[in-house]
Amino acid sequence: MKILVTGGAGYLGSVLCADLIKNHEVVVYDNLMYNQSSLLNLFNNKNFKFVYGDVRDYKKLFPYVKEADVIIPLAAIVGFPACDRDKQLATAVNYYQIKNIVKNISKDQKILYPNTNSGYGQKTEGVCTEDQKLTPISHYGVTKCDSENLLLDSGRAITFRLATVFGMSERMRLDLLVNEFVYKALTDRYITLFQAHTVRNYIHVKDVSSVFQFMMENYDENVGEAFNVGLSDTNLNKRELTERIKKYIPDFVVNESDYYEDPDKRDYVVSNEKVESRGWKPQYSLNGGIQELISGYQIIINKDSSHFRNGFPIKYGQGL
Repeated sequence: MKILVTGGAGYLGSVLCADLIKNHEVVVYDNLMYNQSSLLNLFNNKNFKFVYGDVRDYKKLFPYVKEADVIIPLAAIVGFPACDRDKQLATAVNYYQIKNIVKNISKDQKILYPNTNSGYGQKTEGVCTEDQKLTPISHYGVTKCDSENLLLDSGRAITFRLATVFGMSERMRLDLLVNEFVYKALTDRYITLFQAHTVRNYIHVKDVSSVFQFMMENYDENVGEAFNVGLSDTNLNKRELTERIKKYIPDFVVNESDYYEDPDKRDYVVSNEKVESRGWKPQYSLNGGIQELISGYQIIINKDSSHFRNGFPIKYGQGL
């Protein structure tokens, strides 16, 4: 199959595209907003093609959309801080990209879309299932959930409500909670938690790649549905996450404080039973991911880590 991945040079895309080119033709459309070189190792594969471009330039993007059997729109302004800095930009990239794609695809084309668990917002009671009404509490969450609604209403897509992703990638991100906490444990040996009671679910980046591939192969049976994707045994609050990390970095000092209010107020317990009932299960554990990060950070710690964090550079467009 011919697969178009927008934002394919990002954190998730760098892992996913390396897996996809083993069996498919892959076109990555990305504007390389972080000047990343995460896809260089793919250019020796005849199944791989790279196109430099911005998803807001739909005239340039459209021919690649038209030629694709499968479209995976990863390009996004990611996270609430970046989206809040420029809401108009976030809406253009996160929502109108999807609207333009949906408006111009044929009935035979497939779309696989990454949403986020953050659409569940602040839920203090019960377990979030796919039947739960989405109540995003950030502009980032709103743009992603609006895009998911558009896709599901079209009846042409499968969407994934991803847990907080962790693990090593060619385009590393240190702003994701597990990745960030392990990095701080290794470098600062100290962290202060704000709202330590808030709960999230977690998933390894390789398992995210895996669920995309699984649903691509089982598309007809699952099209038009949303799926939570996370580790069923890791609905953990921040304090519990740091305790997991302390198993491998015992001198990691963890304090809690109410002095500062964390602007990220997500708090929910998520069920992943639906996706598992369809035959897919994750293969990477949180503990294994923590050990992987500890090992991989030997490279990053000895470099300037600033370009591994999500910021707000001059050029816009961000791949998941």
